[in-house]
Amino acid sequence: MGRGLAGTAAIGALVVALTAGTAAAAPAAGATPPNAAALRASITGLPTDQLTSAVVLVDGDGGRWSGTSGVGDPATGRPVKADGEFRIGSISKVFTATVLLQLAAEHRVDLDGTVQQYLPGTLPKGYPDVTVRQLLNHTSGLPTGQGQFPDDGTPEWFAAHASDSFTPQEVVRRIMANPKQFDPGTAQQYNGVNYYLAGLVIEQVTGRTFAQELGARIVRPLGLHHTSAPAADDTALPNPSAHAVLTVTRPDGSTGLADVTRQSPWPWAEGGMISTAPDLDRFMSALLHGKLLPPAQQAELFAVPDVPNVRNNHCDIGPTAGRACFSTGLMRFSPAPGVEFWGKTGSRPGYTSAVFATRDGSRELVYSFTPTSRAGAPFAAQYRVAAAAFDLPAL
Repeated sequence: MGRGLAGTAAIGALVVALTAGTAAAAPAAGATPPNAAALRASITGLPTDQLTSAVVLVDGDGGRWSGTSGVGDPATGRPVKADGEFRIGSISKVFTATVLLQLAAEHRVDLDGTVQQYLPGTLPKGYPDVTVRQLLNHTSGLPTGQGQFPDDGTPEWFAAHASDSFTPQEVVRRIMANPKQFDPGTAQQYNGVNYYLAGLVIEQVTGRTFAQELGARIVRPLGLHHTSAPAADDTALPNPSAHAVLTVTRPDGSTGLADVTRQSPWPWAEGGMISTAPDLDRFMSALLHGKLLPPAQQAELFAVPDVPNVRNNHCDIGPTAGRACFSTGLMRFSPAPGVEFWGKTGSRPGYTSAVFATRDGSRELVYSFTPTSRAGAPFAAQYRVAAAAFDLPAL
């Protein structure tokens, strides 16, 4: 599950800073050149005990800035690659939603059609109808996966089981053993199972794999040469921007770094893709400039349902705190009145990444950190980069 910019105690300081005045709350104009000095400073000082590297790319009407910090491989000392690959985690959901919206534009999928219609027998008999749109905007109310998987959440477990995998069908079957969270359409809760089902709908409707549809519809048309949805048994990362390492406790009680760059991408359409900063920049630019979707489906990207957000996960910041912040594919990050960005965060063990932009695409940000904790990159580190990219106040 992708961990968002929101979700830590630092949010209070952020809200105070952003609401201090109208001028402070205005995002940078897209035509303004990126602040190279501020961006460079935002990732200085790596590696640390918490973060071994960072890759940052800012692009838009005002120009482009790219930078790295830290070490690409702690074992060898090799440098970070600005155009190298990383595991994008839940940013994969934006690609999945885009494919489904394209199918909707072709009248091959009805967003108001149900999971029961497209995937008969997948949900328990008598389960309330769940629509495709509710999958994409996380208002399905479907169960979450707590307690259904052997992973205990520790870095030691993951280091020992990085190549373990589950099929999408198995993931759904395990999660559906839990109770529903709420009646479909009445609230929003960020939930990975929605996008396993979305991927399965794509495959059912097209008769082709998710990876094949992704390649034909997005990857090849946009020339995303380093973006893919690998098979679950393909643990390779051919040209990593940086190695993923986790701090682990060894059997003798000492601590060290375990390299988990090679890991199963079994999260699939929910969070298993790999990409690069330049590829994500190109994808987000094409998406926001209407090159991938017709107007009706483009509007869905910004249609956030007016419902409460359960437990405030990912949506607990700014003037809309406690309300939904996910649209049909994207996340709205609105830390203060007049400040609004669209994009998605993503996390896999050893990688914390994000892509965010102004709605008109005039300024885009892509970053990827390699955190040594399974909790991901600290909020403060992520916010420093966002502040430098979008001219926001410091915490």
